[in-house]
Amino acid sequence: MLELLAPAGSREAVTAAVQSGANAVYLGFGDYNARRNAKNFTREQLEETVAYCHVRGVKVYLTLNTLLSDGELPGAAREVAFASQAGVDAILVQDLGVLDLVRRVAPDVQIHASTQMSVMNLDGVKRAADLGCTRAVLARELPMSQIETICAHSPIEIETFVHGAECMCYSGQCFFSSVIGTRSGNRGLCAQPCRLNYGWGDKADRALLSLKDMSLAGHLRQLDEIGVACVKIEGRMKRPEYVSVVTGIYSAAIREGREPTKEELEQLRSAFSRQGFTDGYFTDRTGRHMFGTRQEEAEPKALFAAARADYGREHARVELTGKAELHMEQPTKLTLTDGTHTVTVEGEAPEQALKRAVTADEVQERLSKTGGTPYHVEELSVDCGEGLMVPASQLNALRRDALEQLTELRGAKPQRRHADWTAMEHTDEGRRAEPVFTVAIHSPAQLTDALLDRHPAVIYFPLGVAREVRGRFGELNKRGIEPSVILPRVMWDRETAEVERILRQCREAGAVSALVTNLGGIELAQRMGFKLRGDFGLEVYNSECARMYEEQGLESLTLSFEQRLSRVREQNKAVPSELLVYGRLPLMITENCIYQARDGKCNHGCRQEQSILDRKRARFPVLRAYGCRNEIFNSLPVWLADKQTELQKAGLWALRLSFTLESPQECVKILDAYLGQGDYVPEQYTRGLYFRDVE
Repeated sequence: MLELLAPAGSREAVTAAVQSGANAVYLGFGDYNARRNAKNFTREQLEETVAYCHVRGVKVYLTLNTLLSDGELPGAAREVAFASQAGVDAILVQDLGVLDLVRRVAPDVQIHASTQMSVMNLDGVKRAADLGCTRAVLARELPMSQIETICAHSPIEIETFVHGAECMCYSGQCFFSSVIGTRSGNRGLCAQPCRLNYGWGDKADRALLSLKDMSLAGHLRQLDEIGVACVKIEGRMKRPEYVSVVTGIYSAAIREGREPTKEELEQLRSAFSRQGFTDGYFTDRTGRHMFGTRQEEAEPKALFAAARADYGREHARVELTGKAELHMEQPTKLTLTDGTHTVTVEGEAPEQALKRAVTADEVQERLSKTGGTPYHVEELSVDCGEGLMVPASQLNALRRDALEQLTELRGAKPQRRHADWTAMEHTDEGRRAEPVFTVAIHSPAQLTDALLDRHPAVIYFPLGVAREVRGRFGELNKRGIEPSVILPRVMWDRETAEVERILRQCREAGAVSALVTNLGGIELAQRMGFKLRGDFGLEVYNSECARMYEEQGLESLTLSFEQRLSRVREQNKAVPSELLVYGRLPLMITENCIYQARDGKCNHGCRQEQSILDRKRARFPVLRAYGCRNEIFNSLPVWLADKQTELQKAGLWALRLSFTLESPQECVKILDAYLGQGDYVPEQYTRGLYFRDVE
């Protein structure tokens, strides 16, 4: 049966989720989780919550699914150790450095690959398993056919979202909030710019990036049949009443082997929706119908009042069996078991009945009264002698004593191994005093002789461009320029065969390396015999993460552009490191094509240069990504050509110039400026996040 995982953004929400039928809850503790604005738990609250949940047979998963800096890792290690001691059942992670930290500090705690890790194909799941994960939370965008493929061959459990907010961008790949407002979704403080208005023309008057909430009510049996282990409700920022309503409806449907009724679907809508719900990703039907915004509606007072009343009382959800023994001149005994824990308590010996003797049925009835507790006595055998008298108060005390002892056992902290954490030994092995320049192009026209004459060390080609210009790879090699193919940042299993075919063509034509953008691309690139380089999509934010990717076979890494240059400078350079120092930063990669949503069908709008306008009149280019996806870029390019002194101090192997809309002539001028050979400066630019603090 499907495990139902519910959000717990507060202590009251924990109660709401548990009493409404959740099998597990996920919550944040401390400063390092993807909902830092939620009411995250203190140490005392975490211990109380874990005990409360475990007594009632509910698991607790801790979210530690954000990117952490080198300076934050020691604090995270302390939190992990405490959470393990408190008894959390699993920890969700995004950052590979944090993943390794959990493995070392708390080896007995299970690790789940968060949806923030951008796991979207079987190779990604297998790589997560190799790293020690016991479960992977798949990207929300995957349709049923792809989920089924993964489940059929996965070595670990698969979890999918079933209800709640739908991000426009693939989780873990969104930089919109950080780049335009310094609040990073990868650091737990997303400002949700996707919910604002944008426009195609001169007015930002449409919700172009706001999706309806997802709801897979109606697909629960399918999810179970294809092998999904756990379904997850989004909503740690939601109120407890919402958690109760949604959890209760899904729990009842799963438990009873059915789909939610029409009445229950209306209750889901009343609790919260954005002009209804969508199952478009799951059914592989994207388009205009998936978009929606939150409408101001009256609070469903009656629904929420009923929810509060329901989770305000204790629901018996732990089944017990047992045996009672009553014999003359022997202590009265009661044994209860939940299947794992067994307790036996004794009371005074029964007396000879002077009038009416107690019956076995009466003893059974008295000892089975567990109202107001988490327990339900499913079966109780009674071995009762003849002609005995036992006061009701004694039987009640016996029952209370047994339940208290059972509760103590069920809520006890587990005995686990723990170890101290120390950062990796600092090394300057990959540090360079004089970084080389690399170039990423977006169109074949940008690959000019003039550009090659500047001798960049590497030129990165998106898959489609690489296929078009592969005839020139031999020339690049002769010039000492490394041709490198950029793997798609999003790649489903049904797309792998085509990607592999193009990669093989490029490899045969002389491509030397592959720029890996996702965990799921490592195996493919290795199998093809490429030198592996890591792109920004891998989210390398700390030295431990870099070391982990080095162990996976990557020879260089692009460091996250969501950090200050001073922090980049301090990072361990055990692996040759690259930084994106020019270009429009990628803000989103989306499965849902906003051109198609605008036009009602595919009119190939992505083939022309187009942009969306925000309320501050900034224009964000929207370009085509592999698989007919959209990639939204920042309105201004990063410009650091006049910051060579700071860049030289960072110890980087390479400085990357990423060209998108630039003309071939502009590409050369920009490279010249970084080489100190020209006076080109763009009319408008940004410093990115390299000189600003990112929350």
